[in-house]
Amino acid sequence: MTAMWGQLVGVYAIWLREVKRSLRDKGQLIGGVSRPLLWVLILGIGLNPYFRGEVYGEVRFVVPYTYLQFIFPAVIVLNILYTSIQSAVSLIWDREFGFLREVLVSPMSRNMILLGKVLGGATTAVIHGCMVLVVARFVGVTLTWETIFAAIGLMFALAFGLTAFGIVIANYVRGFESFGVFSNAVILPLYFTASSVFPLDPALTRAQTLVTYPEWLVIIVEHNPLTYAVDAMRGILIKFNQFDPALGFQVVGIMAVGLFLLAMWEFRKV
Repeated sequence: MTAMWGQLVGVYAIWLREVKRSLRDKGQLIGGVSRPLLWVLILGIGLNPYFRGEVYGEVRFVVPYTYLQFIFPAVIVLNILYTSIQSAVSLIWDREFGFLREVLVSPMSRNMILLGKVLGGATTAVIHGCMVLVVARFVGVTLTWETIFAAIGLMFALAFGLTAFGIVIANYVRGFESFGVFSNAVILPLYFTASSVFPLDPALTRAQTLVTYPEWLVIIVEHNPLTYAVDAMRGILIKFNQFDPALGFQVVGIMAVGLFLLAMWEFRKV
């Protein structure tokens, strides 16, 4: 019991260190605020008129929401995606300056060290995701306590898996500059192919969807796990789903567990 308590205290210490370091990073905080404002204010408002179609003289939206409302849940996922993966740069920092070596020779198990770092990154990412929720009223999204808690729960599960994924990437990258370039090469394709900025109309059959979009794009979107995370977030916040509502939570849960197990395997090589 004493040994387990010591392990938990160690996890808490690493978690607290990760959170404090992230919250003291002004650049990361500025990015967490400016990124959603850029997407919501410029992209959301700028493309809002093109998200509508005229049917028999009556203006209707492609989906029964404005583009601002449609893109809002995806911007939350974008903030979590960036923050989660970028938080793994702390592994490179600790490795460069010897802190990681000191922690690895401590009585803490490697899995517990990894858990503390992942929980710290996930907590920071959830905070950045909640920053976007602040502008919900501005984009016309009504929040209740039920939707807020459900959204935060989904944010945490997604952030947990993505932080673990970031640590896997950091394990193969030796420099800060290389990590930034490599992480962006992963983040942007994942996000843009997650049906984040354009909808796959759920009213269309798959054959009709293939006529509307190139087949290769539909296949990528359908096989991108982030697609189902964005869809689940839309289901919570604006009650709009392009896929089975339960599928998003299942995919995010499996992704979180699977990526953490992969990170455990890779962390043994550190």
